[in-house]
Amino acid sequence: MHSGKFLWVLLCACLMGAALPSTCADYDHSPTVGPVKGSLVIVGGGSLPPEITKRFVSLAGGPEANFVLIPTAQANFSEQDELKAFSRRFGVSHVTLLHTKDRSRADSSEFVGPLRHASGVWIEGGRQWRLADAYLGTSVEREIKALLARGGVVGGSSAGATIQGSYLVRGASGDAKDPDGDNTIMMAKGHEVGFGLLPNSAIDQHVIARHRENDLNSVMAAHPGLLGLGIDESTAVVVHGDEFEVIGLSKVLVHDGKPHGDREYSILSAGQKFNLKQRAVE
Repeated sequence: MHSGKFLWVLLCACLMGAALPSTCADYDHSPTVGPVKGSLVIVGGGSLPPEITKRFVSLAGGPEANFVLIPTAQANFSEQDELKAFSRRFGVSHVTLLHTKDRSRADSSEFVGPLRHASGVWIEGGRQWRLADAYLGTSVEREIKALLARGGVVGGSSAGATIQGSYLVRGASGDAKDPDGDNTIMMAKGHEVGFGLLPNSAIDQHVIARHRENDLNSVMAAHPGLLGLGIDESTAVVVHGDEFEVIGLSKVLVHDGKPHGDREYSILSAGQKFNLKQRAVE
């Protein structure tokens, strides 16, 4: 990421914003918590059941729409293999792969051109700090938000889910000894800011499959204004306006700052809806 005093001031401002309550997404200037025209499909990792892939494609305008695939969270991949796998999994053909580790390139008009012509963006899993290092505060982030503002859909799984929140959990970056980073660290200094597509939120993944049910508790204690979403594998929340719906095969754990018996979260199943403004199950 950029160095120097400017970045420090920017990150401090972002962190303050991530920790304090907000009422709406700033990228579409709407009174709703989520995008007023577009949608988010936030998946907790694992396999993608047809219900999730079909909903994502439908929200983008159908199989003939233009899609952008961002695999940057992965350490290594073949671009051709990623494109083929995405096209096969989602049943689409117009896909552009967008990847760089160079922030200056991510800030260039030429690089983000495909985002301006797309109605669907999918962010693959891996390590969320790689997405933050490459794209946070660049034209890529801005064009993703512009896509939402004009009615498109942003989907992502695992790391591609967590980056959509405002507070980035499990963001510890790697080094020579541990290239992937320690993803058991919930609050990693220097990597606590996400894209904020769902403002005032912290999003965790694989929560039941990996026995992470209570891992968001420490984040909520440190930042009580946040809404914590723990999404299990093969499960998604579909966000639009002031509501999200749970779809898929498992559960979503909602940390809303309220007591829930002996737990610090409520449990939502497929088909249930949650009002983001009132922070209540509908």
